[in-house]
Amino acid sequence: MPDTVRCVVGDTVLFAEREPGPSPSILFLHAGVCDRRSWLGVMSELAGTADMVAYDRRGFGESPPSQSTFRHIDDLATVMRQVTGEPAWLVGSSQGGRVAIDTALAYPELVAGLILLDPAVSGAPESEDLDAATEELDDLITAAEAAGDVGETNRLEARLWLDGPGQPEGRVDGASRELLLDMNGLLLSNPTADDSGASGINAWERLSELQVPTTVVWGDLDVPVIVQDCQEVATRIPRARQQVLTGMAHLPYLEDASVVANVVRKSLKE
Repeated sequence: MPDTVRCVVGDTVLFAEREPGPSPSILFLHAGVCDRRSWLGVMSELAGTADMVAYDRRGFGESPPSQSTFRHIDDLATVMRQVTGEPAWLVGSSQGGRVAIDTALAYPELVAGLILLDPAVSGAPESEDLDAATEELDDLITAAEAAGDVGETNRLEARLWLDGPGQPEGRVDGASRELLLDMNGLLLSNPTADDSGASGINAWERLSELQVPTTVVWGDLDVPVIVQDCQEVATRIPRARQQVLTGMAHLPYLEDASVVANVVRKSLKE
């Protein structure tokens, strides 16, 4: 079982899970609707093969929101120096992918490789051309937020990110759904600003500068514009490998941790 550790970063403490092991070091970066618990299944699958850490960014999970100006990439650099002590592979999902990419640009000496799952990218153009299923859910989420209905917002976001737009509600059920609803419900009850901790880096225009081994991964049931962005990211990063997870949406590690663990194993070997 991973050990819970506390990393002192500036004026706050970030909570993390550490699964000790041999080199290489791997840092797992959670999505914007999750916290560090989302990675525990993957870490369990990989136990004994790497030195692994997953932590809650400021304002997520157990880590308190910031009372001062900060950047997530600086927090990550501090965590890496405190915990791993060596260049690490960054496995980032969605917003966690954005943090991983920005860190690789700002602190290249700390990053050994990137595994990006349906990543967001700083500076990427926002598409307003949504497919009908995503647009319908987006409108419903906006209405629930305006009404202050946290429970309904949480339910709808689970449909969008876990099931995938246009898929049956409850396609992914059981413990995985309960975990997502708990993680995202905690965040919705204690919201932080969307731009909190932003890097200020226009990574979209600088993806060609990334020289570390990179794998870009996406589920074919994810939001179509995100799939398109992932394909573009894979072409912009030199020598990036790409992998499509068939029958999975935006949070594949909650659908089947073993599938994502195999992606990590393969990426580390190539």
